[in-house]
Amino acid sequence: MSAQQDETQQADGAGLRFGSGHRTIRSEDAPLLTGRGQFTDDLNIDGQAHAAFVRATVAHAVIRKVDTASAMKMPGVIAAITGRDLAADNIGDIPPVASFNGRDGKPMFQAAMPVLAAERVRYVGEAVSVVIAETADQARDAAEAVEVELDPLAAAPAVERAMAQDVPAIWQDAPGNIALDWEDGDAALVDAAFARAAHIERVRLMDTRLAPSAMEPRAAIASFDAQSGRYTLIAPTQGVAVVRKVLAEGVFKIPANQIRILTHDVGGGFGMKVQTYSEYAALLYVARRVGRPVKWCATRLESFLTDTHGRDGVLEAELALDAGGKFLGLRVRTYVGIGAYTTTFAAIFSTTNTKNCLSSVYVIPAIHIGVKMVLTNAAPLGPYRGAGRPEAIYLIERLIDKAAQAMDIGRAMLRRRNLIPASAMPYKTPNGPIYDSGEFRQILEKAQALADWKGLAKRRRASQRNGKLRGIGIGCFLEVAGGILDETVDLRFEADGKVALRTGAQAMGQGHLSTFVPLVARRLGIDPQAVRLVEGDSDEVPAGTPSVASRSIMMAGSATAMVCDEAIEKGRKGASHMLEADVGDIDFSDGTFRVVGTDRTVSILDLAARMREAAPPGDASDTLDTVAKFVSPQMSFPNGCHICEVEVDPETGAVEVVGYTAVDDVGNVLHETIVEGQIHGGVAQGIGQVLGEQVIYGEDGQLLTASFMDYVIPRAADLPQMSVQHHVVPCTTNPLGAKGAGESGVAGSLPSAANAVLDALAHRGVSHLDLPMTPQRVWSALQRSRSADQ
Repeated sequence: MSAQQDETQQADGAGLRFGSGHRTIRSEDAPLLTGRGQFTDDLNIDGQAHAAFVRATVAHAVIRKVDTASAMKMPGVIAAITGRDLAADNIGDIPPVASFNGRDGKPMFQAAMPVLAAERVRYVGEAVSVVIAETADQARDAAEAVEVELDPLAAAPAVERAMAQDVPAIWQDAPGNIALDWEDGDAALVDAAFARAAHIERVRLMDTRLAPSAMEPRAAIASFDAQSGRYTLIAPTQGVAVVRKVLAEGVFKIPANQIRILTHDVGGGFGMKVQTYSEYAALLYVARRVGRPVKWCATRLESFLTDTHGRDGVLEAELALDAGGKFLGLRVRTYVGIGAYTTTFAAIFSTTNTKNCLSSVYVIPAIHIGVKMVLTNAAPLGPYRGAGRPEAIYLIERLIDKAAQAMDIGRAMLRRRNLIPASAMPYKTPNGPIYDSGEFRQILEKAQALADWKGLAKRRRASQRNGKLRGIGIGCFLEVAGGILDETVDLRFEADGKVALRTGAQAMGQGHLSTFVPLVARRLGIDPQAVRLVEGDSDEVPAGTPSVASRSIMMAGSATAMVCDEAIEKGRKGASHMLEADVGDIDFSDGTFRVVGTDRTVSILDLAARMREAAPPGDASDTLDTVAKFVSPQMSFPNGCHICEVEVDPETGAVEVVGYTAVDDVGNVLHETIVEGQIHGGVAQGIGQVLGEQVIYGEDGQLLTASFMDYVIPRAADLPQMSVQHHVVPCTTNPLGAKGAGESGVAGSLPSAANAVLDALAHRGVSHLDLPMTPQRVWSALQRSRSADQ
């Protein structure tokens, strides 16, 4: 049991006003901040051995030999396994879960990930062997002794290089290194819109590859019980159900109930920990083979090399406008560098996530998108906070800023002219989604007022007196949230008097204790200390979807509300029997069933205990135990407007974020502190991509940003004080009215920060700058502009 799960029993509900938007203290922070958390590497199992992986040192090569003989002679070594050993035991590859057909109607190419590469390696860091020893140091020393003979091939780590005609195929069955060529929308309608346009604006943007950089590296402890034939894996995942499914069905080809996945405390995921990694499968295999538990924890170098990366692509778009600045049509082409293999949800974040956000908050009558998923000699691409959504918003918001400048229309004015009015809700977009609610104009105006948009000229003059350039940028956005649109939860009234909620959602820092526990307590009218949250155990939780797509509260939270309501309805029937009254005369409030007009009552916990005692053993039908499945009719649509203000030092190119305003509509705010924390974190990651973060591979596929000395992430000093306001427009398609808050910070900060820097530089003649906008790039752009003026 994790520290977060254990803490549910001590959660303090005093003064809790759940759902009111009032600021309350998070329940789970104390153990995590004081060293009492239970992260995977904190755990040990009696008799465990340790693993170390041998990894490819070149990006693309044919494997000629993997010789473990010398390693087997090293002190403490128990076993050394290669890909050929796995093949001999019929161990499968790790398949993607999602797949789409291309524009030709044919299925996408699925590059399943080998547990250990046996024939060819396709990126630096790919595992070719695993060594098991008594200690971690012995395992690492022995891994160095494994002899790997490779015949190098030409590498193509970058998207554009991988599509070149002279590049060898990374996979023979994927000509041109294209895994999927996909499109959506009415191309003819878009062509007609462009034919009548008074102005066409174009952008071509580089979407830099990012390293998720979770504080906790990936780790795992695997074991095998020979008597029962069951595997157990302890690992930091974003949801145990999908990991179990992939391992059981794709890798070991066994029933899912023969594998148990346990996830304890998780130190950040951001989408990266949703993947079923080859190390997890390898450890389960060797645990069975050596008959002992086996533990492994990634080094930070291994994290940079092998964690799924985020973003990476070339984004091209054109916006057609009439003479008055009204949008007529949008044409988008993206080329997504998915790395050497297709990960669990690669098909979704590369295609539909971007497509579904293209209308954003604007009336755009015609939209068409074409996507190419490009295989490259780089680490596999996975979902990273936003997962295809920020890319869409970045394209649109850059197009609008450029069009505003070209047409001599104010940036905010051009946006206002094209915003979807609240009166149009529900609004059907041309790219598919139907928005149930939203007040986009009010949000833009509120953000401008909060950021003192009208006072910019004065602040700009003050910056000029100090030798600085000041710029301000807007990022209006809307994103789709929810992912897979069903979720099941299990509510049990247990023998110890506690109420246990079992959910497939998984906390990674979002604060599930502070949301799910009081939600149950408030709904049932009981003390929060009587509620136990159970997650991260595939033997206990119902089938569920990982915590992705800003869906936990929208989906699992809604299912939780439903399951509580259904338990109460069951309780009415039980109370009517116990209190000898008609069901229609039973009222429920404040945790108690009452016969209307009398003093006959029974609390829900007492009723649950009596019904459990009276029920036949193993029969939950006559108890209050309830399983509920919430099916959402559609996605939800969190939206907002972020305004970023920067100062640029033209002498050094350094960029300082001096102001940041966020006005967000995440629907009903269930816990203000947590929602603001989500927004702050997302903003930091968006600003990080704009100002410094970039995974860089050399032309030979060697990773050049393999440590935090080379890969720049924002520090606290790089971020300003943020002004955050909520503009609540409840979602109409789920019982909580929640829209999701996990990713909106990135969707708003990426375009607003980029627009702010370019606004500052526009006064010196700089109109374009690729991400990241580092001091070197900013300074060089200013020098080029200065030279052009001379």
